[in-house]
Amino acid sequence: MDLFQASQQQTDDLEKKELCRTQLQREIQRLFPYARLFLAGSSLNGFGSRSSDADLCLVVKEGNVNQRTDAVYILSLIQKLLYKLSYIDRPQLIRAKVPILKFRDKFSGVEFDLNVNNIVGIRNTFLLRSYAYTECRVRPVVLIIKKWAQHHGINDASRGTLSSYTLVLMVLHYLQTLSEPVIPCLQKDYAECFNPSMEIHLVPEGPKGIPPFKSKNQSTLGTLLLGFLKYFATEFKWEQQMISVREAEALPKPSCREWKDKFICVEEPFDRSNTARAVHERVQFDAIKAVFLKSWQLLQQKKDLNSILPVKVTIQTC
Repeated sequence: MDLFQASQQQTDDLEKKELCRTQLQREIQRLFPYARLFLAGSSLNGFGSRSSDADLCLVVKEGNVNQRTDAVYILSLIQKLLYKLSYIDRPQLIRAKVPILKFRDKFSGVEFDLNVNNIVGIRNTFLLRSYAYTECRVRPVVLIIKKWAQHHGINDASRGTLSSYTLVLMVLHYLQTLSEPVIPCLQKDYAECFNPSMEIHLVPEGPKGIPPFKSKNQSTLGTLLLGFLKYFATEFKWEQQMISVREAEALPKPSCREWKDKFICVEEPFDRSNTARAVHERVQFDAIKAVFLKSWQLLQQKKDLNSILPVKVTIQTC
């Protein structure tokens, strides 16, 4: 808990990101009058740290935008605009599957990634935010697991390991599937709040009426951390199962091409794609499994967070 309190994104961190978002939306609306700019990802979903970058999604219209052509064209126009703004530094267009415009806010020092109409990112931001605040143990466990994964080099999709989003879904899945769940299945229990067809401007308000969840599971944070490592080190069947937070289950891995040859299968709760598709080499997959196993063994033996995440934490976690 000490490490969580020291690491979590602070109110002023979020305020700096929101200030930049507001200013940029005003500038971008000179080009696209009806566009809206949404803060998304870890900055808003409750699982951000003090060092988290900020994700922005520009919605220029309801529905899909061709990412190879239209999105690149829109981002190139915005790139030219950003070059004229005194408070923006180094705008760089990255032509990926979902193209992004990277830049830095000179005043706050925050690095931003801007995409166009990646609407599923807005939907999952508010789903994850609902999970983050539905039970008080969720955020500390997730943030410590993200720091643990970063420390062990298994939290970088660009290098063939796990994205932070995939890690969060793995933690939520574990907390959902305990014999006494720590969290519910929000998409089942409150389907109307997370309707994948909901108009995007309504998404931020959708889950506001969801009450806190009262779990019968009284496990400590340390016990949950140890259990998470054990589950993926010894119990989860990687070759046969797919993680589904949408269903709160480990489902049989689908036989279609997108899933059957993948080492790790984690379902995106809205578009149902595989968020772990970046893990496409056996050596990386084996390395991830090895980190889970070794960390579980060490933590089980020593009952000390420092054994798997060397930080200045003096309290024991188990």
